[in-house]
Amino acid sequence: MAGDAKKLQPIIIKRVKKGGHAVHGGAWKIAYADFVTAMMAFFLLMWLLGSTTEGDKKGIADFFASPLKVALLNGGSGSGDSSHVVKGGGQDLSRSGGQVKQGDVEAKRRTINLQAFKAEQRKAEAARLEELRDKVEDVLASNPKLAAMRSQIRLDMTRDGLRIQIVDEQNRPMFDSGSAVVRPNMRDLLREIGSVLAEVPNRLTLEGHTDAVPFPGGDRGYSNWELSSDRANASRRELISGGLPENRTLRVQGLASSSLFEKDQPDSPANRRISIIVMNREAEDRFFRTAPVPEEPPEAAPGEPPAAAVPPVVVGALAPQATHASTR
Repeated sequence: MAGDAKKLQPIIIKRVKKGGHAVHGGAWKIAYADFVTAMMAFFLLMWLLGSTTEGDKKGIADFFASPLKVALLNGGSGSGDSSHVVKGGGQDLSRSGGQVKQGDVEAKRRTINLQAFKAEQRKAEAARLEELRDKVEDVLASNPKLAAMRSQIRLDMTRDGLRIQIVDEQNRPMFDSGSAVVRPNMRDLLREIGSVLAEVPNRLTLEGHTDAVPFPGGDRGYSNWELSSDRANASRRELISGGLPENRTLRVQGLASSSLFEKDQPDSPANRRISIIVMNREAEDRFFRTAPVPEEPPEAAPGEPPAAAVPPVVVGALAPQATHASTR
């Protein structure tokens, strides 16, 4: 029996709590995360301030100093213009108004920059055309053969660029009467001008003009329109002989007596002239905006040569040249 009582004796487990540092849980992790977040925000703020220009800083300071005034100056409707009491982040693209519309500001800035660039471009081009005019005058003055024709040259700046006009004189005509054959003195002048114009990249417009004396054949025959076109095209060929690239000419046109040089004297020899316009960039842009799109040449049948493309030169109607007693 004693042995059985000994076997049934209860087992007592004694738990001893050891001394040491107390454990406070994970609260320190939260504090550390807040500290890291604050440091990240601080360094982000410092980076933004370092990359912001002085003008933007002043604009931000002015906005917070008087937000109503800045909003009105920037096209907004003032403070209180919001669909909610507290505005969220980002821009509401569905809104048409607001205090500060960043898209409008950027668009205005781009427009101002583009306008400034175009103004500088026009200024530089005008200076280049002025230099070209001086060079043409120097070429005429340095050549004794051409100096005698200096009185027939008119140089002026127009809306389309530098205009070089060669006017006719009673005792020194550029063409024979009623003919588009260039006389020798005119040929030398045009070739000298062509060599000078070859040095600039600008495109050209050539215009032929006559006086108001009509051909006796009537309006249905060879008239001043055909004659002025033929003379302008003949002048183009002489410019090319002087060194002007063929693709530099954009337009060749005959204006007959529709644009008189001396309007009060329609029969004056000065109305018979050739105008060479060195086009500026704006004139070239207007030409390409209004010029029709060239049609593609038709496909050639097998064994036939392909159709030739139409050259980018607009000429008036051409007809067999007539000789007439008029002094045009």
